[in-house]
Amino acid sequence: MPGEVNGFPENPQRFPGLPIGVVSGKFVDMFFRTLILFLTLPIVAQAAVDFSNYDTPLSTQIVDRIKAKVSARLGEGTNPRDRYFIIPFAYQDRGNHPENSHSFISVIRVLADNKQPKLTPGLKKQRYRDREFEAFTISWLPHDFLSNPNLCVFDGAGSRISPEKNKCPVSTGRNFNLAETIKLAVDAKNAVAMWGPYEINQIGFDLGVKRKKLLDGGTIKYRADDRLYQKDKIAISCFHAMAGLDELFPKGGLLGTGLKMWGFNGTARVLIEYTKKARYRGLLLEPVDVKRDRYGFVYAPTQNGKVPYRPVKNASAYQR
Repeated sequence: MPGEVNGFPENPQRFPGLPIGVVSGKFVDMFFRTLILFLTLPIVAQAAVDFSNYDTPLSTQIVDRIKAKVSARLGEGTNPRDRYFIIPFAYQDRGNHPENSHSFISVIRVLADNKQPKLTPGLKKQRYRDREFEAFTISWLPHDFLSNPNLCVFDGAGSRISPEKNKCPVSTGRNFNLAETIKLAVDAKNAVAMWGPYEINQIGFDLGVKRKKLLDGGTIKYRADDRLYQKDKIAISCFHAMAGLDELFPKGGLLGTGLKMWGFNGTARVLIEYTKKARYRGLLLEPVDVKRDRYGFVYAPTQNGKVPYRPVKNASAYQR
């Protein structure tokens, strides 16, 4: 208002009829009332990062969380039939740079109790407590990425908009397992997110196995920007390797090109694809909330110390 500075009268004498002391006292009283009201408002704080497993390697933290979640879903009683689950993942750095981001997914089949199962060719039967299971991961990257983790995503002026201008080469791809993929995230001190486990039906599991066989077969190569290679199925990105259990190349991102579909955004988009398409055919057996269902693992250099990058609300800390 004219005649005021920061809500206080610039010149108390301009308020005729009131002594200077009264005018000043009223504004001081109003100031302190406002201050007290502000200080008594509830503060919504972000949940503290969990450091209880800080000394446990990140790969073990993640596997233990999967085992606990799946075991809780199965319950204590007899499991009369095979059960199937997916656990989508992503990792990214601060700023979510595409060359330092990755989307991947693990698929689990828990075998029925007291039955002779027909095992999936190429998968190893494993045991956790009194449960037997099969599991695999779809994590599509250049074949030498463990020794040469320098991903070419966009190379050339305007290549983000025009794929024809991108000079990045097509690479021989390799499907990495979960432990190898988590090691890549740990080496880069990236934040890791996981969703689920979500239950799927057998058809969804079989399609996942089919996708793994396709990747392992050597006919598909790797390219982070695969916009020019989708139609002829020459090369695909990590996102398209795991996206859509019932489609090879679903699109998403800017103008449907897949642009910006990396890191957490990429995996969230995959879950949207599953919800819209896989659920329609009954593959996904439960609802998905891409924000509420996400749990994170973040790097911290010291126990109970500062976390340099925390893009998720609920998270556990790791150091190795």
